[in-house]
Amino acid sequence: MDKVRRMRLAKDAMDRGWADPGLDLSAVAAHAGYSRFHFLRAFKDVYGETPGQYLTHRRIERAQDLLRTAGLSVTEICHLVGFSSLGTFSTRFKARTGLTPTEYRTRHVGRGAALIPGCYAMLWAGGFANAPGAVPSDSALTDSAIADCAITEKHGEDPTAYGD
Repeated sequence: MDKVRRMRLAKDAMDRGWADPGLDLSAVAAHAGYSRFHFLRAFKDVYGETPGQYLTHRRIERAQDLLRTAGLSVTEICHLVGFSSLGTFSTRFKARTGLTPTEYRTRHVGRGAALIPGCYAMLWAGGFANAPGAVPSDSALTDSAIADCAITEKHGEDPTAYGD
């Protein structure tokens, strides 16, 4: 298998798993069939940036999309896109876009449709997967889960307080 094809396999793995904070160089290098150090050099030769830089760019692009469209806090978006530190996320975001995440949202929100309610975005993105009472990932959203989400977004209240 040639070098470019191997690098494409690894890049595809990063494109699929970009939100996984545990995605590391060794795992991605294994997709290409290289040691991590050889992979690092080969990836940079083919794509002009390191695997870490590429992954950061993918995460920032996704964060930009969520900041424009979802009613989630910056901290929630930080964790959804695979960063474990809000400080690192904000620093890398500003380096890439020239704006802090909050400045970016202020500048780009309001030019189109309303923001997607945060609870819908979190359900869609799998952000509640480990939370108590989370909707199981193998089931479709139920009408009651959607109603609970709508109540929370509209009134800022705990939907379980209505005693179903």
